[in-house]
Amino acid sequence: MPTPSPNAATTTRSLGLLGARGSVGRELIALLSRHAAIDLTHAWSQSLAGRAVKEYAPDAPDGLVYRSPDLAALGDAPPDVVVLALANGCAREAVAALEQSARPPGLIIDCSADHRFDPGWEYGLAETRRDRIRAATRIANPGCYATAMGLSLTPLRPFLRGAPHCFGVSGYSGAGSTPSDRNDVAMLTGGVLPYASLGHLHEQELAHTLDIPIRFAPAVAPFERGIVMTTLFELSEPTSFDRLDAIFRDTYCDEPLVGVVGAEMPRVQDIVGRPGAIIGGIQIDPNHPRRGAVICVLDNLLKGAASQALQSINLALGLPELEGITP
Repeated sequence: MPTPSPNAATTTRSLGLLGARGSVGRELIALLSRHAAIDLTHAWSQSLAGRAVKEYAPDAPDGLVYRSPDLAALGDAPPDVVVLALANGCAREAVAALEQSARPPGLIIDCSADHRFDPGWEYGLAETRRDRIRAATRIANPGCYATAMGLSLTPLRPFLRGAPHCFGVSGYSGAGSTPSDRNDVAMLTGGVLPYASLGHLHEQELAHTLDIPIRFAPAVAPFERGIVMTTLFELSEPTSFDRLDAIFRDTYCDEPLVGVVGAEMPRVQDIVGRPGAIIGGIQIDPNHPRRGAVICVLDNLLKGAASQALQSINLALGLPELEGITP
């Protein structure tokens, strides 16, 4: 299990959240409410300025109100950490404003896709980049689909032949709060809605991060939260189930947030509300022993977003990695 940094400080840190009204922001506020060393001190919203944050996030501190997002005017007492839980395309402007403030925050976490391809930002998947995250001050939180694909493919990367094919099914909360066909429960009921079958941003994200070709197609189903990711792949050499299962168990044996259940099919119902991932459905085709499959399930709002961001924050601040994440 990961251990706290020997330099971990006991001083309480302050955190500011831009996007506190959305689903990811509310999940992060709930996690912070039980964090022993981080206090939520700032929440920004243009439309809700002056309103109590508790109206939209019941776990928010008493008395905290939304501020107008004039980020460049933070003054001499900015929060130690700023988390941007914004839609794609909105974070770069916010980061530029923060960097122009009198005292830019020491740590910025971007939960959008805006900085995932930026070499100046660390990619925040702790299970693969823990030491690099500890040294980072600007962290790009991975996408939810990309997290499931990354956890599935990282153990296989040295053995792959050709591009793996990934098919992800997400709950409608992954489509955000702006009304669309992908979060309209009435339209989704009784079916599954495929979309963006070519060139999805998370396909590009994982291909860039792992430096391998990937094929990915997503779909939305009529459940609120969670992701089921099925990955089909071909290996450079024939192998057995026992060998493949051992590769995954050896990779994640010390990872407290990743469980490996072998050939058992993981269910999204078993991970919703939990801050980790389950990897299972591990198979090798007996007639074609180069071909295999693996399935990963996770909660798109937790390991796919909020708890993953807090995991990186804890590492970067030298705090116990799972503080606030697990009871």
